Amino acid sequence: MITLTIDGKEVQVPEGTTVLRAAQQAGVYIPTLCDHKHLFPYGGCRICLVEVEGARTLQPSCTLPAANGMVVYTNTPAVQEARTFVLTLIFSERNHFCMYCPVSGGDCELQNAAYGQGMTEWPLQPNWQPYPVDGSHEFIVLDHNRCILCRRCVRACAELVGNFTLGVQERGASSRIIADLDVPLGESTCISCGTCLQVCPTGAIIDRVSAYQGRLKDVTRIKSTCVGCSVGCGIEMIVRDNRLLRIEGDWDAPVNQGVLCKVGRFDPLTDQGERILTPLVRQNGALKATTWEEALQVAAARLRAAKGHGGAGIAALASTRLPVEALYYFKQLFADGLDGGIVTSIEEGVTTALPGWVAHKLGKPFEGTLDEIHKADVVLAIGVDLVENHQVAGFFVKRILPRGCKLVVIDPYDNGLHALADFSLRPKKESDYDLLVGLMQVIASLGRARVHPIGTHDLTRHTPDNVSRMTGVPAETIREVGRLLADAERPVFIYGKGLTRASFPTALEALLDLARMAGALDDSHSAVIGTKGQANSIAAYLFDLDKAFDLKGHQVAYLAIGDDHPSARLLEHVENAPFLVVQASYASPLTDRADVVLPAAIWAEQAGHYVNLEGRLQEARQGLNPPREVRSNMAIFQALAETLGITLQDNWRDALQQRIWIGQPDLCR
Repeated sequence: MITLTIDGKEVQVPEGTTVLRAAQQAGVYIPTLCDHKHLFPYGGCRICLVEVEGARTLQPSCTLPAANGMVVYTNTPAVQEARTFVLTLIFSERNHFCMYCPVSGGDCELQNAAYGQGMTEWPLQPNWQPYPVDGSHEFIVLDHNRCILCRRCVRACAELVGNFTLGVQERGASSRIIADLDVPLGESTCISCGTCLQVCPTGAIIDRVSAYQGRLKDVTRIKSTCVGCSVGCGIEMIVRDNRLLRIEGDWDAPVNQGVLCKVGRFDPLTDQGERILTPLVRQNGALKATTWEEALQVAAARLRAAKGHGGAGIAALASTRLPVEALYYFKQLFADGLDGGIVTSIEEGVTTALPGWVAHKLGKPFEGTLDEIHKADVVLAIGVDLVENHQVAGFFVKRILPRGCKLVVIDPYDNGLHALADFSLRPKKESDYDLLVGLMQVIASLGRARVHPIGTHDLTRHTPDNVSRMTGVPAETIREVGRLLADAERPVFIYGKGLTRASFPTALEALLDLARMAGALDDSHSAVIGTKGQANSIAAYLFDLDKAFDLKGHQVAYLAIGDDHPSARLLEHVENAPFLVVQASYASPLTDRADVVLPAAIWAEQAGHYVNLEGRLQEARQGLNPPREVRSNMAIFQALAETLGITLQDNWRDALQQRIWIGQPDLCR
């Protein structure tokens, strides 16, 4: 530890800590515009200058490492004069007239810094030429006139997302943020993650949807969890007058550390379709609005009549976007209370069954955490496109590549990771197993296997030359990748449903054995990460909602899809259902086909919990009140159970713990 003194306060910090971070730890305020806690130190704005005993000049605290015995002053006349002068220069270089800016009034860090210095005007004559405003992007507006060239956006795009879309053109006061080779942002390689938007300290990058809709003092910020995929990113909902204005990443969330993708930040704000605002019952061939009491009575009567017909009576499906509590009520109601023939999730088959199968092989229910990616020196991604899906996990992979991490991508299909890979392997379809065993053979032949494989794989037959003929991958490439894995100190293996598309479970078993041989999987450590289908796929498995389904022949089909959007395949399944009850938020061909429709709250209108792909139990808080006749999914199940005379238990935590594998006593990491 290092001990230094800041404004008379003695502070102890770890070696390598900057003076700015040490001051923040001590509760000493130092203004800054270019610094951000999740970005590398930059030293661009120069308003964080401090005075250090023994130094000839003022020093930027954001890049100055703290030293033992250092004495720092943050508020001397020289420091105050320098800060005011720097702010004056910044204000004079662009159009920073605050009265017309969408972030004026508490949201602008530049304005707040000026007020903190007691500035009411700047003596220098403004010297700037107006820049065009780039409004070509669907969600983001780029206004160069408000830019202070702190380069936070450029650094965030590179350091946090690994996309490198933004850069700087020209020099000095003429510098300008550009996308790619100076193309409109909407035509660039921007992936609409919105990270640049969230780190911008001024009104230079603004949200097209929420601009002028509410300043910091007008809104409520509610921390929650994104339900867009199984990563489970931490978010903050920005709400005003029961309207969701925008979504920001939670910088303190352990899963995503503030970074979001388009699915989490912008998609929930787009039009998802027509909301169902009242219960509906089919009368004389048409759906008619009715009361909750009547809708529940009609549904309950048909469910009660079908209960005694065993497996052919009731088929019930639930979306894995529903909270843990809702899935638990669903299982109790339809499996235990109504003896449903089929009680499972819409996400049927291999994808949902993966957690259970992996749990059996590993002796514990979950694989590695996303933190393993940050420490990796080799990442092998197979059957998963992290550029298109589970993008935040993909950001973690992309951001470590410039640091020397090697990327191996195995996928016969088009995959955005292929373009980034050091080794891009496109085996023939359904030959994943042979390729993985071939890599195991290379490691074994080098005498570098950490452990012997559990499975019974014929390593003798799977030489690189033979595997090349089986898979179409060059033998030398197989040898190189095998050597790379053998030499790796912190390998990470990431797999998706593409691996199991046609070869489950043999290919996944081979992947786990390959990870064991490479040192990525043992009794105390796991660096094998499996992407799951939806936000609560693991919870669905833990509640036994992972069975394949066929709705044909059942008297009543009950589909609790919430705010999920039904697939064409699901529509085919219910096409000839004698009686269909749909619990949904949005109108769709599925609700058009239903006999009873129960209006359900969307994700932001209900509270609950989710289990992400790491096995991390996370809370999703309610940010909005639902429309008057709309109920949460949990409340709908409770009301239907009461109508049927069935009692539902609220002990979902105990139910989860009972399903946790021996040796993993706590679900929440």
